[in-house]
Amino acid sequence: MIRINLTSVLVDDQAKALAFYTEKLGFLKKTDEPAGAARWLTVVSPADPDGVELLLEPDGHPAATPFKQALVDDGIPFTQFAVDDVYAEVQRLKGLGVEFTQEATDLGPVVTAVFDDTCGNLIQIAALK
Repeated sequence: MIRINLTSVLVDDQAKALAFYTEKLGFLKKTDEPAGAARWLTVVSPADPDGVELLLEPDGHPAATPFKQALVDDGIPFTQFAVDDVYAEVQRLKGLGVEFTQEATDLGPVVTAVFDDTCGNLIQIAALK
């Protein structure tokens, strides 16, 4: 059986990303090891510290910046995180200074919102109703 154990988000600055993903979103740092000029830097949900890791991957590849910019320009989130209550999470994150490009929106079976992760990505949060 295949399982997801690691996924990544391309970031323009690993230190800034670590601060945002831990201090604002509440993830925990899992791994921080040198990897050439960068770091193998992962975070996990405190609800599942042994679960799927999110790699804060440098966006140094020449295709990364135009790819990320095209998604942002079109308002397309790079990834999605699950939350229990989108409305409450939007208010919590706004209180921490997180900027939203889409407020909490009821789409029928799901409620979503989209924010700027300050590292060049739009990220969606969602909750099934």
